[in-house]
Amino acid sequence: MSIQEITTDQLRRMEGKEGLILQGCGGSLLDWQNGINNLLTEAGILKNGTQFETVYAFQHEGTTCLLFPFEGSVELDVGKLAMWRLQSHSTFGGTWLSDYVPNRLGGFLQEQEVSKPDCPLIGQDGNIFNLVGIASRTLREHGLSQQAKEMTQKVFECSSYEEALNVLGDYVNITSAKEEAHMDLQMQ
Repeated sequence: MSIQEITTDQLRRMEGKEGLILQGCGGSLLDWQNGINNLLTEAGILKNGTQFETVYAFQHEGTTCLLFPFEGSVELDVGKLAMWRLQSHSTFGGTWLSDYVPNRLGGFLQEQEVSKPDCPLIGQDGNIFNLVGIASRTLREHGLSQQAKEMTQKVFECSSYEEALNVLGDYVNITSAKEEAHMDLQMQ
């Protein structure tokens, strides 16, 4: 069993999926996972010995919430779960993923294919401030100012250089500065 930390943006990208969200989960999240699995098994909601093996944890408005996704090998009596959710709402704040996202997070994000602009970072001074500056400038030049701000914020929240480079790669296609210079010469 595992608990995976996700962001509310990742939650908003789960359109078409369903699950049970519990709000205000303090203490050990693994204890929550085990406890909910036991409660739902005893209530005859989890069937054939299945359990929620992976649970997602996220923060919203200073509260830790857990998503028990209806995926994988989990077998549920959804009718019993719906009744349990209503009966235990005052205790667990249980709601469906499909209700929580529109009502608490402003709706699901539509996946858009935004092409990432090429950005010549390979061969540049590897100082992360320099690389962020180059990537931000590239995004702004392509009319993606909001993405430049978002990328910069995410990079400076990273706990390692490698993680920061991965964030840069989420926003721009990292290319070689030498290739860029070579292309510029060919176009002249």
